[in-house]
Amino acid sequence: MIRVRVTKTVGSTPREVGAEMIVTTGTTTGTIGGGRLELDAIAKAREMIASGAERAEMLVTLGPESGQCCGGRVQLALDRLPASDTPEQPQVMIFGAGHVGRALAQILSALPFDVILIDSRPEELNRSTLTENRLTPLPETEIRAARPGAAFVILTHDHGLDFLLAAEALKRGDAAYVGLIGSATKRARFLREARAAGIDASALTCPIGAGFSADKRPEIIAAFTAAEIAGKLTATATAD
Repeated sequence: MIRVRVTKTVGSTPREVGAEMIVTTGTTTGTIGGGRLELDAIAKAREMIASGAERAEMLVTLGPESGQCCGGRVQLALDRLPASDTPEQPQVMIFGAGHVGRALAQILSALPFDVILIDSRPEELNRSTLTENRLTPLPETEIRAARPGAAFVILTHDHGLDFLLAAEALKRGDAAYVGLIGSATKRARFLREARAAGIDASALTCPIGAGFSADKRPEIIAAFTAAEIAGKLTATATAD
């Protein structure tokens, strides 16, 4: 298993310093920008897997000869990782397998995130095509067991349960994103209850996906919420 990282860029390049991908003999995870740059890096990484090499570097000029005319240069570092060091993808927990929840799970599953759709209703979960579906009568226990820096999106069929889960996520203090579906009125009510309970709700996003459009179709809300979550998780990863 080889990690390929962008360590230096000059001029216009498809990805920034810190972008990385993991290469095995048959799969890749992540991207350093696609195109010939990525294909050559994958080939080099697989040569390393075959030869047993521990590390290597590549300096690539993005010109006509590479088929990528960005005009810049990219320096890559390739190093072997033990299987136990495989980086974990950011975790996104979606509570509520209704229309918005299923649409959001579908969008996020195409991104480099570990997406989990959680509900207490088997008939709703059965409508999801996501690999990671969890049926549980106690969804708050999933929040307590989540990895540090996880994102939580709460859009269940019950306002009381929404408030319980949002409070549980905020109490962790380490969430990258806590989103609650609803209106400005629902937000105001939750903030009052949070203050009464001594919970800091400053990190709450409610309504979710509302900064882009007033369109309330589930697929539109899901698309804009996915953008919010991706922005938060990317910013957290860059800070780390």
